[in-house]
Amino acid sequence: MKRWGLAIILPPLLSFVLVMGLAEILLRQLQVPEYLLPAPSAVFAAAAEYWRELAGSLLTTLWATCLGFAASAILGLLLAVLLSTSLWVQRAVYPYMIFFQTVPIIAIAPLLVIWLGPGLPAVALAAFIVSIFPVIANSLGGLLSTDPALVDLFRLYGAGRLATLWKLKLPSALPNILTGLRIAAGLAVVGTIVGEFVASVLGENPGLGVLILIAKRQGRTDLLFAAVLAASLLGLILFALVNGLSRLLLRHWTPAR
Repeated sequence: MKRWGLAIILPPLLSFVLVMGLAEILLRQLQVPEYLLPAPSAVFAAAAEYWRELAGSLLTTLWATCLGFAASAILGLLLAVLLSTSLWVQRAVYPYMIFFQTVPIIAIAPLLVIWLGPGLPAVALAAFIVSIFPVIANSLGGLLSTDPALVDLFRLYGAGRLATLWKLKLPSALPNILTGLRIAAGLAVVGTIVGEFVASVLGENPGLGVLILIAKRQGRTDLLFAAVLAASLLGLILFALVNGLSRLLLRHWTPAR
């Protein structure tokens, strides 16, 4: 177990240290102004100085992200099941689902503020809008790719639609569903940050998006990079959690099954 953990953590950690070290050397040698591109040491110093603010903002963004991601996972899977039941339903509804993927969230965010007001609901809804389409598309693809011979076998033995869905289609589509959740986990963070740019409010613990805007206005490029690094860390944590769930659910899964 320890070897497996090291094999997962060590390679990206070593590459991160190597890239940061090279960036530090290059930026110092080229004498790049800190207000344009701060050295990694300056970013980490800012993170250490403002760690309380970063931690509070991270928790605020995490809460909104989790709400949006959970809603997209549940509703996205339900919609995929609905779309898989009928070709007519797919043709009638699926084009509207693509709306969530094609319209930039930055264009919708002001409307969310008008409808819901600034704050958590609008930010969580922005995360939901950005992250739901990968769940629908991947889940629907998995449900529709169920082996027709197995579907006919279930029908031959008198299995109803619900039994076929629960015992055949959903287990067969599980890898696709989890792939959609992996993609949605990262996109939910993006949607939350964009939502915070427009819809969040100042408070004791503003989100990372608000902190990024504050650092920009103050000309604190080092703090801005520290906030971006915290947002990236949040995305990695969510992706790792979904990946762990995938390993747990698929440990006995094989393509043949």
